[in-house]
Amino acid sequence: MTAIDLTRVRRLALGVVLGQAAVTALAGLIAWGAAGPVGAASALVGGGISTVATLAMASLSFSRLAAGGALQMVGAFFAGEFVKIALAVVGFVLVWKWMTVLPGALLGAFIATLLVYWVALAVLLPQVGRNQTTARG
Repeated sequence: MTAIDLTRVRRLALGVVLGQAAVTALAGLIAWGAAGPVGAASALVGGGISTVATLAMASLSFSRLAAGGALQMVGAFFAGEFVKIALAVVGFVLVWKWMTVLPGALLGAFIATLLVYWVALAVLLPQVGRNQTTARG
């Protein structure tokens, strides 16, 4: 069994958040070109909801609360995930209630930011496998 380096994991989580912010900006530019200012604002808000929720989740999940042991780490992760989902729900409710948005741009950017997780996994999983192989051999 290996110990988890919270500093490294925090850095990786921040990398996901930064990747989501970059995808949000790109989606905003694409939506601006395709649908004008309302489309751009919609995409920026949709991607922003996901990015802020992920930042909150990472902050809670990899905080000092997670450093106490396995049970504390699981508790911090579940708390972070709960806050992430709650922020996303509240964000969408507020946007639908008080903004004029293009649903396709809003949801498209939100979904695009979720794909950052898949890219991060595709990049990181082979590295984890290599590290475990070299540690054993």
